[in-house]
Amino acid sequence: MHAIIVRCPRALGPGRKGIIRRNLPYLLIAPSVVMLLALIAYPLLFALRSSFYFWNLQIGPEPLQFVGFENYVQAFNAFDFRAALTNTLILSVLGTAIEFAFGLAIALILLKALPGMNVVRALLILPTTIAPIVVGFLFRYLYDPGGGLLSWIMQSLWLPVPAEGILGSPSTALAAILFVDIWQWTPFFAIVLYASLLAVPDEILEAARLDRASAWTILMRIKLPLIKRTAIIIVMLRFMQIFNTFDTVLVLTRGGPGTSTRTLGYSLYEQGLVNFNIGLVSAMTWITVLIVNIIVALYVFFAFRKEEW
Repeated sequence: MHAIIVRCPRALGPGRKGIIRRNLPYLLIAPSVVMLLALIAYPLLFALRSSFYFWNLQIGPEPLQFVGFENYVQAFNAFDFRAALTNTLILSVLGTAIEFAFGLAIALILLKALPGMNVVRALLILPTTIAPIVVGFLFRYLYDPGGGLLSWIMQSLWLPVPAEGILGSPSTALAAILFVDIWQWTPFFAIVLYASLLAVPDEILEAARLDRASAWTILMRIKLPLIKRTAIIIVMLRFMQIFNTFDTVLVLTRGGPGTSTRTLGYSLYEQGLVNFNIGLVSAMTWITVLIVNIIVALYVFFAFRKEEW
């Protein structure tokens, strides 16, 4: 009889195992990195290149000539762009601050053992699940001067309602859009902050109560410092989201009346998909990206400079 010899594959040595173990995390995230580069890096580089050319699809399918920084100069000198930047900053700063304050107040109420809180928690998430464009159509009818619910409530409370309607007056249109955003996204802050407050150890709170600390002191000295990191991150994310506001403006006002509700997001849409001015909209895109990154970088620097990780 002949002996049958079976050769087993050579086991990986400790050196190879160490290399695989060290590189495995990078291999696992590699597909996501490639996808992000394809969806973010390439469009930004394409827009950067296009921003230095005069390129209007109504004139021709290809860039016509190199113009350097002319598109950037034209964007900065355009009154519509400056008005859009101002309105965007107002919406972003005020919207984020008000939504955080209301969200924190709602989160503190949710901590109370009141009857019906389970139902309230379930209903609270509903506004954030509705598409912004649907919310825009909903409030368009609510703001209608001929019978909208919100207009009727304001008139019943003897509050002044412009003859041209809430959305038709330059003095109230931007505030109306801000109110819609607050209605839809305050629950986002409330839910995240509520979850963060639930994670605060009960032992610390009980010790503070035994020391006769007031509810305000417990909030300012214990609860807020312990949820600070979460609060900083969600404020940053929400600010960037509001900075790109487009759907609501498109449905409610289309940037009007005049330029009173024009935002950067709507200006990019108008120049790119209405006027087909690819060179100018590319320059405006990069200006917007730089403004957002500078604001966020400064915010993160001052917010986290005393934090230890």
